[in-house]
Amino acid sequence: MRTLEFTAETAGERIDKAVAEASAGELTRSYAAMLIGSGACRVNEVPVPKNYKLRTGDCVCVEIPDPQSTEILPEDIPLDIVYEDGDLLVVNKPKGMVVHPAHSHYSGTLVNALMHHCGNELSGINGELRPGIVHRIDMNTSGLLIVAKSDAAHRGLAEQISVHSFRREYEAVVGGCIKEDGTVNAPIGRSRTDRKKMCVTAENSREAVTHYSVLRNFRGDYTHLRLRLETGRTHQIRVHMAYIGHPVAGDDVYGNGKPASLNGQCLHAKTIGFVHPITGEYMEFDSELPDYFKKFLKSIE
Repeated sequence: MRTLEFTAETAGERIDKAVAEASAGELTRSYAAMLIGSGACRVNEVPVPKNYKLRTGDCVCVEIPDPQSTEILPEDIPLDIVYEDGDLLVVNKPKGMVVHPAHSHYSGTLVNALMHHCGNELSGINGELRPGIVHRIDMNTSGLLIVAKSDAAHRGLAEQISVHSFRREYEAVVGGCIKEDGTVNAPIGRSRTDRKKMCVTAENSREAVTHYSVLRNFRGDYTHLRLRLETGRTHQIRVHMAYIGHPVAGDDVYGNGKPASLNGQCLHAKTIGFVHPITGEYMEFDSELPDYFKKFLKSIE
């Protein structure tokens, strides 16, 4: 257990956001909110809710528990490792693989595979069930994902994500015809009618910005896009594309789920770029479009 303490210099900021920023990347905003909700955070020695708005001069104290030991079983699952050193690794995740254990997936996940490959060499930030995971991609999204081996690497990478200096580019096939490049700037929050879904909303939401450029149109039925995330909200690309009327092909949550041959959305995390948190070197990696993506492009030509 350790304690994080700071004094609010400005007024009006939500406590969960302020705690995440004050941790210099050690805590994600969602984990900070969980700690606040559990009573681990006090403002002027009084517990506060996670939506508390700070006032100038507020004294904030957060008790951060030590990472818990996990019951995740290592599994000898093949990994497509693009890069690895003593501090981090970059993995090309296949479509259909869950990133970390959850209520319905306790085995066969990327974390299970990482536990076998790395042993104890994974960061422990954010508590149990997510060792080494700095950011996520959906189960049915393929592509590049960075994993932290040390807490120092995790903090450095999380900080880059928080200030939007972490480069993440995707390719997707979406429904309908998009003729020009553009940007979607629309806040994303949890749906009030379905808590498993995200949506564009002004209520309890966070800023979300997605830039897209047109690579090719297919008879007006589909458009092949390159997309760059300025922020990284849950399901951001899928929500934003559905919001502008061009859902990702095969998305059965935010689109019409067709065509069934895709078995999930046609979305690939193609490029990732970041400053190595230990060496300071800028690194960038690109991945080839997977077979399912190329086959779908060929099928709609």
